[in-house]
Formats: sequence, C-alpha cells, structure tokens
Amino acid sequence: MDENNRVVLEAENTVVTERDITGHAETNLVRLATQQFSAEQLAGFTLYASTEPCAMCSGAIFWSHIGRVVFALGEDELYNIIGPSPEQLILPCRDVFSHGGRQPEVLGPAASLEIMAREVHKGFWTMEG
Repeated sequence: MDENNRVVLEAENTVVTERDITGHAETNLVRLATQQFSAEQLAGFTLYASTEPCAMCSGAIFWSHIGRVVFALGEDELYNIIGPSPEQLILPCRDVFSHGGRQPEVLGPAASLEIMAREVHKGFWTMEG
C-alpha cells in the first residue's frame, strides 16, 4: 500500500509454478515495486504479507527502501507448521533489519489473522490438502 492506503501492487509465490526458489511473494513484489517506484516513494509504502518475511525477502525489502512491513503469521509458527528441516534458516525479519543502517517498521505477528494466514500454507509443505 502507498502512503494513501491504496493497494498499488500484488504478488504471489512462484516457487513451485515457475520453479524459482527465490520466487517468494515478497521478492516478487519487491522486483515489481522497484521497477515502478522510486526509493523515496517506497519509503512511504507498506508491504503486507501472510507470513513473516524470510531472511532473503527481508534483505530485498531492506534494499528496496519499503518503509513498513505488516505480517500475520510469525516465522516461529511457520516452522511449527513445516516441522524440522535442514532447510530452515531461522532469522526473524526484525533481526535482519536490525543490522542495517535504517530499519523498516515491523508490525506482526497479527494474532487476529493467524488462522487465515495458516490456510495459505495448507497443503503447500506436505501432500495433505
């Protein structure tokens, strides 16, 4: 959303559909946003995500200059859904941002949206529907 609370872009996860391990919804959105808006404009924007941005996405958000991130499901809860895996890189977005010269505002997790946020993961990490 821009500074006037208008949705300016939307993106989805393309990890499976495009066989792109970097195709998280957040990185896809950042790619689109940085092509269309200046860093100054992006500083007034808010990125909304169903799940806390991973370390890769957090880096992309940081370098894009997006000013605020809002998410529903925390990284810890996502890993509770997925279960143990050697693929886990447990690094909350706040930790990634804390190592930068400026810190996007972070709001989340949003407990009131957690059930809905869990639904987008149903069947993605396992063969269950």
